[in-house]
Amino acid sequence: MKDKKVVVIMSTYNGENYVAEQLDSIINQTYKNIRIIVRDDGSTDNTVNIIKDYQRTYGNIKLYEGENIGFIKSFFELLKTTEADYYAYADQDDVWMENKIELAVDLLDELDDSKPNMAFGNSDYYDENMKLISKGPRNRKFSFLTALFACVTQGMTMTVNKTTRDMIIENTPKSCFFHDWWTYLLCIGLGNVAYSNETVVKYRRRKENATSEGQGYIRLLIWRIKNLLFKDGMRDIKQQMINFKDYYYYQLSDENKKILDLFSEEDYSFSNACKKAFYRGRIRTNIIDDLMIRIIFLMGVL
Repeated sequence: MKDKKVVVIMSTYNGENYVAEQLDSIINQTYKNIRIIVRDDGSTDNTVNIIKDYQRTYGNIKLYEGENIGFIKSFFELLKTTEADYYAYADQDDVWMENKIELAVDLLDELDDSKPNMAFGNSDYYDENMKLISKGPRNRKFSFLTALFACVTQGMTMTVNKTTRDMIIENTPKSCFFHDWWTYLLCIGLGNVAYSNETVVKYRRRKENATSEGQGYIRLLIWRIKNLLFKDGMRDIKQQMINFKDYYYYQLSDENKKILDLFSEEDYSFSNACKKAFYRGRIRTNIIDDLMIRIIFLMGVL
């Protein structure tokens, strides 16, 4: 099955310090049937010239230069650019383990390709100079319920099949929290998620990163409070559920319909708040996070 074509899609923005190292790690994958599609999101530094240098050396890189639309829309645009069997998200500043794509292809080949499928592995956290900060979570657990409130992995660890890509293109969300979270929600709700406990990415953490993952639980907690409670994060999570319900409700199982009905309810009532707060089973995988989200339900914030 090594003839399966894999497209790696990368959105770049002012990544001149790191993009070459990432491209090297993709080019040197053990799985060779790979094409790299890059969309530059309006860089003002030397990123585009670096990518063009790689284009001249390697024949499997395509570059699109675009306006700055943000990385979420940029990734969705990239999915439209080419046909392939599998698609892998890539950030501009990480380093991939050499067997990342081979492992993902092996996992995806075992699944029913008519459904939206995703394969992912673990990532370890590194600083800007690629010095190890800490190991990432292991033995991840996931369900449709937990997927409504958190994405258990990051986009750069994901590889998806063409069915997933086609469904995203057909119903590209008007708004979603992150492109990878939407992808994960789609696959776990309507298809399959395959997981390997193996580390597949060295996840570079910088000040400019979108979240504070890998920089200690206290910093991550502060980020969540600031961005979810005091900004529009909770509203965006709820809107993501509503959008997902609009697109895919009638394709869900009866159990998942009931879950989505309860947690996507737009009008606050104390009765519903209590049902959510005391819902059976784990809503967030971490105990403290799980307690916090239940308090938030009672407060009527989500």
